[in-house]
Amino acid sequence: MTKKRIIIALGHHALGTNLPEQKAAVTGTAQVIADLIQKGWQIALVHSNAPQVGMIHTAMNEFSRLHPGYTAAPMSVCSAMSQGYIGYDLQNGIRSELLRRGIYKPVSTILTQMMVNPYDDSFYHPIKKIGRYMTRPEADAEEAKGNYVTEVPGHGWQRIISAPKPVSIVEIDAIRALLDADQIVICCGGGGIPVLEQGSHLKGASAVIEKDLAAGLLATETNADILMIATSVTNVTLNYGTPHEKSINHMTINEAEEYIRQGHFEFASMLPKIEAALSFLRSGKGRKTIITTLEKILDGIEGQAGTCIE
Repeated sequence: MTKKRIIIALGHHALGTNLPEQKAAVTGTAQVIADLIQKGWQIALVHSNAPQVGMIHTAMNEFSRLHPGYTAAPMSVCSAMSQGYIGYDLQNGIRSELLRRGIYKPVSTILTQMMVNPYDDSFYHPIKKIGRYMTRPEADAEEAKGNYVTEVPGHGWQRIISAPKPVSIVEIDAIRALLDADQIVICCGGGGIPVLEQGSHLKGASAVIEKDLAAGLLATETNADILMIATSVTNVTLNYGTPHEKSINHMTINEAEEYIRQGHFEFASMLPKIEAALSFLRSGKGRKTIITTLEKILDGIEGQAGTCIE
């Protein structure tokens, strides 16, 4: 019998912020993944990388500033670095937990590039802050290079970059092959490395991609049964942060679209998750998206926790 397939988008809570936090967090994450493996699921993991890629970007650019013989690292390279070291911790943590339970199953990290549209509107309206705070002269130097900066009151200036929507996954054939072989795949980390197609060449874009949108595309392209978005809240809520806040256990596609129209979901937090869910659900029948915490994933699959959209 064909195994059911789940794509899991891991948020900040599953990874921590710095190296020691990440090591500790991955231990708990690995236990959840091992539980799912024991229940017969095929799994691909997508993870966030905001603190990690910011740390790498700051470190590489500070190094180049202090050592003029070295160049600053572009965002695409920083994204690739974050995929590598987060994947390293995840795959080793999951492997160790599986072996502890007497299970041998390969775990692989795929360095994943994500094609984006060069005419995506986000390239003209960057919003994602990245890197260290700068003085005004340093900010002027960034703008002279063609980069965007914004003033952060009380801190100085900070670079801002675009967040285009993912169009296609360059390494999708390799990811499908590993999943079809019943292996665990870590891919599209941080939303993937955004690239622009220029003839036969792929050029890294100075941008980041919402990892939830990447997970939704991955779920569609791998014909998954469930898109699981692990976040910091147990349920999606309406009227978030108000006295009229209300938890939602179930939504239809039409209901979710209406809630978006009414402005219930925050642009930089819950909205990308709902958009990813809808894109995945519209691409095939018999699918569902579940949004809940990492600890509630198993309960969510059983319909006992979280918000289910179908």
